Amino acid sequence: MTIALDRPVGTTDPAELVGSEMTERLSARIVKDHPEIDHATARRIIAQTAAFLAAGAQHPGLDLSPSKLVDIGWHTWILHTVDYAVFCEQVTGRFIHHIPTADGEQVDGGPEAARERTLTAIAGAGFTIEADLWPPAAKMSECSQCHAGCSDSPNGGKKK
Repeated sequence: MTIALDRPVGTTDPAELVGSEMTERLSARIVKDHPEIDHATARRIIAQTAAFLAAGAQHPGLDLSPSKLVDIGWHTWILHTVDYAVFCEQVTGRFIHHIPTADGEQVDGGPEAARERTLTAIAGAGFTIEADLWPPAAKMSECSQCHAGCSDSPNGGKKK
């Protein structure tokens, strides 16, 4: 089920930011690397990853954080560096660095606050939210490869 929180007028499907060819390429990679994820879900993950990145670019400094599934999408996309760099430049106007948190480190306010900030930013940016891809914060700290979580780089990748 697709829902939008505080849906602004003109809410957009974030898949439109990616394009069908890139979505298919990235989705196929997710399914290959994560056989527990079906192709339809992988496409939804890519769309939500695009929404997360676009919202983060619109709201620098908010310390947004992806869900476990969206982080899989982000990691997959980063492996396709040319596609990722083009998307960043065209959609956000800058390269968005992926900055894993250190072991034991949490994003500002903890996982629940990060989840709420992230969903509010995505909805505020005008994108639909696939609620089942953004589970409660208790599960957000189970980031697939970053241990404690990941965040976007509002300061261009420079350490604070």
